[in-house]
Amino acid sequence: MKSAMKLIANNKKAFHDYFIDEKYECGIQLFGTEVKSVRMGKCSIKEAFVRIDHNNEVWIYGMHINPYEKGNIFNKDPLRVRKLLMHKTEIIKLASKIAEKGYTLVPLQVYFKSGLVKVEIGLARGKKLYDKRADIAKKDQRRELEREFKVKNLY
Repeated sequence: MKSAMKLIANNKKAFHDYFIDEKYECGIQLFGTEVKSVRMGKCSIKEAFVRIDHNNEVWIYGMHINPYEKGNIFNKDPLRVRKLLMHKTEIIKLASKIAEKGYTLVPLQVYFKSGLVKVEIGLARGKKLYDKRADIAKKDQRRELEREFKVKNLY
């Protein structure tokens, strides 16, 4: 049985600003109206970040889920802090990595997998300005090669 994955939101800026060393999939604790809003694609993680608190719980801050139109009194604050669901061993491993200098946790994408909302987070190291410039140069070069290839195949 295949588990269909429906992408809801992704964080392209994270790949531009950070080197992603490892990726982890985790669940998220949501209320019913939030799930309905996410199903409609009204979710953003552009400004979001992830932290591990002193109780070894993982929380996502700044994730915006628009209030559900028909939710009236059951709607929650769109920018409230939400708990991410992971195994304790994974959390402890991540906490020890974050204690090292230069590592952080960044949300990469939000998607549905087998009817459940999942968040992919990445263990990331910050890029310097020259790293970003090198990436942009590589993208431009690849785009130019694709354009030339396309032109050659047309004739």
